[in-house]
Parts: sequence; structure tokens; C-alpha cells
Amino acid sequence: MKQFLITAAGVFAGLTIFLIGVPFVLVMLAVGAAGPTPVPAKSVLELDLRDQLTDQAPQSPLAGFGRNSVAVMTIVETLHRAETDGHVKGLLIRLPESGIEPGMADEIRQAVKRFRAAGKPVIAHSQGLYPAGVTTSTYMVGAASGDFWMQPGASLQATGLTSEDIFLKRFFDKYGVTPQYEQRREYKNAVNTFLYSDYTPAHRQATLSWMTSVYDANLAAAAADRRMAPAALRRTLEAGPYLAEDAVRLKLVDRTGQVREAVQTLLDRAGEDSELVDFHDYARGRHDRARRGQPAIAVIEAEGPILTGRDEGASPFTSNAAIYSDDIADAIQRATRSNAVKAIVLRLNSPGGSDTASEQILDAIRAAKAKGKPVVVSMSTYAASGGYWISSEASAIVAQPTTLTGSIGVFGGKFAVGEALARFGVDLRETSVGGDYAGAFSLGRPFTADQRAAFAGWMDRIYDNFIARVARGRKLPVERVREIAKGRVWTGAQAKQIGLVDEVGGFYEAVAKAKSLAGLKGDVALRRMTPVESPIEALERAMGVSAASARTLAAAAWVLGDPRAEALIDRAAEASLREGHGAAVLAPMPIR
Repeated sequence: MKQFLITAAGVFAGLTIFLIGVPFVLVMLAVGAAGPTPVPAKSVLELDLRDQLTDQAPQSPLAGFGRNSVAVMTIVETLHRAETDGHVKGLLIRLPESGIEPGMADEIRQAVKRFRAAGKPVIAHSQGLYPAGVTTSTYMVGAASGDFWMQPGASLQATGLTSEDIFLKRFFDKYGVTPQYEQRREYKNAVNTFLYSDYTPAHRQATLSWMTSVYDANLAAAAADRRMAPAALRRTLEAGPYLAEDAVRLKLVDRTGQVREAVQTLLDRAGEDSELVDFHDYARGRHDRARRGQPAIAVIEAEGPILTGRDEGASPFTSNAAIYSDDIADAIQRATRSNAVKAIVLRLNSPGGSDTASEQILDAIRAAKAKGKPVVVSMSTYAASGGYWISSEASAIVAQPTTLTGSIGVFGGKFAVGEALARFGVDLRETSVGGDYAGAFSLGRPFTADQRAAFAGWMDRIYDNFIARVARGRKLPVERVREIAKGRVWTGAQAKQIGLVDEVGGFYEAVAKAKSLAGLKGDVALRRMTPVESPIEALERAMGVSAASARTLAAAAWVLGDPRAEALIDRAAEASLREGHGAAVLAPMPIR
């Protein structure tokens, strides 16, 4: 009966996807084939940043089904197009009530300032800013508008940054769980919460260092846009929280008003018969495409943990991004083979992952350079550990001042849970053939002394390989790289000072750098070469997923936007990276 119910559930799910999914994909194809909706002659764009922010748009056409998200790259490129579009007369930004990831906030701020420099007004409207995430980044975006509004009676609470970690050592000790990890070196703190009950001196030092750098960068940018001294802005913000009316009096924002009043103000400025246009609707308009044979710069996007293989196993309904080494390496190779492509910009947002996957992508970058095509890495919020491994031998690296990068180090290990399970009447027993190391990653017992020594030696060799790549790519002495490595996270501003990045800036600064390195003049087309699924491929994968009832339920949970399912899947994915039997070049992700 159980097997019958499982089979029936799978058949029912498959029929549901077929009867609903096929028509849905056909509609998507029809919509894609149709021309874009005409833009009103006098348009004010409304950009809502309260939805989930990702750096890059999902590569599956089904990923957005039932879920709302906004891609920073879409925002940046769309505002760039709107700068010279005579139909677009202004921009309304709806700010979130929590913090925006700093690197993403930097990119949005730069795009907004370019839009304003084109002579187009911007109003940023906030219904309150509360202490969750990096609130100073959200405040910075609001300040960049030049006309910062708050809803009457709303709160402004951007008084500083806080980071919390849950340390599990005493819990593990109590229940007999033994975490065994090797770290290279003392700043490689991705697993410290398993090993200790408090911050180590190195962990605390590194965390306070990047937090201070991010905080200072946010306040410096906001102060410049508000025409205030950074020290004065800092004193005023830290003396909060404030109500909106107090914030106006203290010149932290420009005025109070409802959203409808902000909309009407922009429509009045735009002129008679002006209309409010949803940002996403405008973004879906046709883009200029590179003509065949026209010199172009390839843009390849990569976001998420770095994994080996291809993107074939995840549900097409998810926007939970990952970087698959086969896919990205193939994209770089296609760009390398294209006669029209003269340079490559790799847009990267990743805390790291597999060392072998990172090396595969780095090898493709080396091959592109060997063919005379410069590769410039544009870093978003994260490009750390494996993300920096990928970047280390690029022709140039451009990072935001608040990008978290570096983390040149490696860790690996396991949990020994035999004692914990035995307390509950569960016994783990092991059989193995071959050498002693064959059973090193048994869950039932800790490493033997010989196994631990062999594992530690292997980790040392991977760390040395990482150091060598950075030294070669950045043209730094090996000993200097060892000093600044040790697994330590640096912000983009700090990394510039120590030679780990070339320039501080955003995506279009990276494009300009690629153009310069390739010796290109005048306007150059951007050709997106990121691996993208077609609607039919996405549907085929959806049908495959539906064959297994557990995967069908997971996909359904994503479609319904169940936050509990999302959190569980996210945690499972991260845990699998940290607990793998290989080395991980992964940095912690403290910014949410």
C-alpha cells in the first residue's frame, strides 16, 4: 500500500506538471516572442527593493514562478539603458525595512547616481528602517537618491552593525559529537562555531575588521551624498533611533510623506499624461544586441557556492543559485572561441566551495588569457575563498569597497557521531578493505593519529597550491601572500591596499577595464554568455523531478514560497559543503 501511494503521488504530480506546466511554458514562449510593451512617452519607473535581492537573475525561466526576487544586475543594466531613454523621466525607489547586502547596495548606489547624473530625478521612499542586517547599506542607497523621504511616524534605526554566531561546542560535548576539522590557517573560521564556545582572538579580530571597514564605507558614501561630514553623520545616526520627523529635523532625510505623495511629485515633474511604470515591465523591453561580427565583451555571471559538474539536479523552480564548474568553464571557453568576443567580464558573487571546481574555472580563465582575451572579474558582495581562487589569475579584479574577498585558506574534516548515537541505542559498525586511510571519514569514530596526520598533510598541500596561484596571478612574493592569507576575509577597500584587487568599483568599471585591456575604442556591445536554460529544458527537468515524490514535494514547497522549506534546503546545502570528504575553500556568509 505504501509503494502504491508513493507511485500514485508521483503519477499525480507528473500529470499536474504536464497539464499545468506545458501550457505555462507555451505561454512563456509566446510572450517571449511577442514584442515588448510600449513605454509611455512620459514614464516614471518604480523600483521595489523590498523583494528578495539576488546579484544575478536565475538561469531557469521557471525559477521566478511563485516567488518574487530582484536581480541587482538587472537593476544596474536597466538603469543604464534608462539613462538615455527619452521616455523615462524619473525613478521611485521603495526601500526595504532591513539591510541590503553591502556589495549589492554599492552597485545600486552607483547606478542611481549615474541615472541622476543624466538629469533625471529620483525619490527614495522608506516606511521605516529597523535593526536587521546591514541597515547602513540601505540608508546609503536612500541617501544616493538626493531626495530621501520617510513615511510619517516611521522609525529610522541605523545605529551600527551587529553580527551574531551560535557556538555549538558545549552542545556537542554534552551529547558526544566530536567535530574534527583542519583549518589553514587561524583566520579560516568557517567551522569555528563547531569547535569553540566563543570567538578565538583571530576570529574576533577579522570579524571586527571587515565590519568596521563596511560600516566606514557606508557612512562615507552616505555622508558625501547628504553633504555632511562623515564624523557628524556617524554621531547623529549612532544617537538614534529616531522617528521620521526627528530624522528630517536632523537632516538625515529630506522630508516626510506617503508613497502616493512621492509618486505624484515625480509624475508632476514628468509632465502631463505621465505614467508610473513597474521597473520589471520596463526591464523586459528589448535590449540592444551585438550584431554578428561586431566586437563585443562577453559577460558571464556566476553566483552561489562553487560545485563540480553541471546544473542538472536542482529543481527548475528554485532561484537558489550555485556555480557549476562545467557550465561556467564551458561558457568561458565559448567566449574564448568566439572571434567577435575581445574580452570577458566574469561577474562573481560567491563565498567559495570546492577547490577542484574552482581550479577548473580558473583553468578556463588561463586558457582565455593565453588566446589574448583579457578576463576581468567583477566582484559583488562575496568573492571569497574559492571565489578568490577563481579570480586569482584574472587579468584584473574590480571589487566594491564592501565586497568580502580573500579568505585564502582551506578547511576540511568530519563529525564523529558514534558516541552520540550509542547513547540512543544506535550502533555504527565499520568494514573496509585497503589502506588505513580508507576508513578515515567513518562517522562512527574519530581519526586515528595516522589518519589525522595524512589528512593534515593533504590540507597543507591544497593550501600551498592556493598560495602559489595567488602569488603568480597577483605578482606577489609567496611569503607576502602567506602573510595576508591565513584564511582572513578582507573587504574590497582593504584588498586594494594589500594588492589582492586592482580597482574599487562596480560592474561598469569592470567593463571599462576589460575594454581598455582589449584596446577597444568607442561603444562596445556586451554579449551575455551565461549558461541559460530554455523553457523547454526547464520543463523537461521539472518532469524529471516529478518522477520522485520527495523531489516533487520539495519543488512544490518552493513554488508555494514556504520559508520553512526554503530554510531547510538552504541549511542542508550549506551543511553538505562543510561536511564533505574533500577540502572546502569556503568562507562564512555573515551578511544577510
